[in-house]
Amino acid sequence: MTSHRNTIGVAALLIGAAGAFALWSETLGPPDPPASLWPIYTTGLSGAKYIDLTHAFAPGQARGAGLGEMTVSDARADSAIPGLVMRGEPLDYAHVGGAITAYGFGSDQVGTQLDPPAHFNAHGATISDIPPTYALRPLVVINIAPKVAKNAGYEATPTDIAAWERRHGRIPAGSVVMFRSDWSRLWSNPERFQRSPHPGVSLATLKLLHLKRHILFHGHETLDTDNSPTFEAEAWLLKNNFTQAESVANLDKVPESGALVSIGFARPEGGTGGLARFVAIAPSDWPYGVTLAEAPGAPLPAHSAPLLRSGDGVLRPSGAP
Repeated sequence: MTSHRNTIGVAALLIGAAGAFALWSETLGPPDPPASLWPIYTTGLSGAKYIDLTHAFAPGQARGAGLGEMTVSDARADSAIPGLVMRGEPLDYAHVGGAITAYGFGSDQVGTQLDPPAHFNAHGATISDIPPTYALRPLVVINIAPKVAKNAGYEATPTDIAAWERRHGRIPAGSVVMFRSDWSRLWSNPERFQRSPHPGVSLATLKLLHLKRHILFHGHETLDTDNSPTFEAEAWLLKNNFTQAESVANLDKVPESGALVSIGFARPEGGTGGLARFVAIAPSDWPYGVTLAEAPGAPLPAHSAPLLRSGDGVLRPSGAP
């Protein structure tokens, strides 16, 4: 009987506590909603100019020494799909009413990419370890193109950093610093693009940016960070658990200061390199880029001619080179 009375007492206490909590909640009202970020989009980003800093990747493009070529083709059915395809037949418009593409990568060092520490560091973070806080950052563009025009092997120095800061102020902590060399204009000439000498970033410059300015990462337009036979600058960077962007494009279309960069990348588990998409977001009065009004994204424009596989396996509008 004592046990039964105790149970009734506990139940009564719980009911009473619940009633008191409900009365307290009614008095206070619902919790305040979180602060909205939508006004930032409406008042700033919706009228901005967007500039793609990314090469579309395809077979035949520049790649590092010793790395295999990538391949592109129709994906093929691994088993029969009744009424559509037999095993081994292509999954294309003719057979299944759509297209599925198969990619074969000679390496994960392809196209515009994000290089994680694991590329040179057995204890380093891989692509799948990179946090979502990489998504949007201030963008700094340091123009070394005039010096590269005179010396193809020019490597950015702390003097270049100082010159930028005299014009624009201190480089923001957590920003992305990209070095404009205009080397990306050689992308369609892979033999020259991948050959030394090529522009680079010196070890002293990387140490200044990471240890004194505390940037997120730097980017360059070339395949490699520096020209040294031991990859001196790149080795220091990755072995000290920093990241970098490689083979970036269109930095000549981006303001040196005041823009943001959107950072997206494939997330292969344990990846030592990753295809990336970098998009600069510039103020509305910047002369380059497209606005949301010009390219709303939905619906996307259709090609004037049907897509066909080119000789390299890439889908392109029929008649396109």
